[in-house]
Amino acid sequence: MSENMSNITERALAQSLKKIMKTSPLNKITINDIVNDCGVSRRTFYYHFQDIYGLLEWLLITEVRAILNENRTYETWQKGFKQILVYLLKNKEIIFNTYNSIGREFLEVHLYDGVFKLIYNVVDELSKDITIKEIDKEYIVDFYKFAFVGLLLDWIKNNMSEDSEQLIDKLDKLIEGDLQRAILKFEK
Repeated sequence: MSENMSNITERALAQSLKKIMKTSPLNKITINDIVNDCGVSRRTFYYHFQDIYGLLEWLLITEVRAILNENRTYETWQKGFKQILVYLLKNKEIIFNTYNSIGREFLEVHLYDGVFKLIYNVVDELSKDITIKEIDKEYIVDFYKFAFVGLLLDWIKNNMSEDSEQLIDKLDKLIEGDLQRAILKFEK
């Protein structure tokens, strides 16, 4: 199967999963539900994914990565973070379904991964003229990653009720200049 055709099939399966997750809890969804909605065979599903959680993981990886690819600089990180919030809001039923199921781990892992990459690029950019160990950069990034994802998970837990613009604004006020200060504290 060509790479393009494979990608089309994976996307179709992911869209079927998203559609079904809007009305059914993740633990009640079967492979048959997905393949019947998608119009493919079980064999086709298993050619691409080991199980529903593999499909869910692929979906989260693909969609979160697409959001973050263009907004990973100091000037644009807020836009990237806002796009994560917009994605979560746009897919609210699916996110709640994942958050309230065994799939929550997949959601958390991919939020941590996406936010790590977002912040790492910002820290890397801010430290380009500073001598800092890689392990120290990663420590700074991890600190902010846990703070950001903690806020996201709390926001999800609270039904995403706080306005995303206000959340970004508060976050920006809290950390304005702090990344640069943290980097300078670790300068060799």
